[in-house]
Amino acid sequence: MPKMKTKSSAKKRFKITGTGKVMAAAAGKRHGMIKRSNKFIRDARGTMVLAEPDARVVIKNFLPNGGGI
Repeated sequence: MPKMKTKSSAKKRFKITGTGKVMAAAAGKRHGMIKRSNKFIRDARGTMVLAEPDARVVIKNFLPNGGGI
């Protein structure tokens, strides 16, 4: 049986914390900042914990081995 591989794209975008939560950068900050409010830009700074259902999908499908940690 071949080994399960971590998706390289997911390993660059997500990080698994010590307690098993998934951290990710905020969405909606790649382009088009002129139409976004200053409050949105401030609040979307940095990383945040993914919601539990989304985190389960990421770990199961993309980071089966913990994301290369």
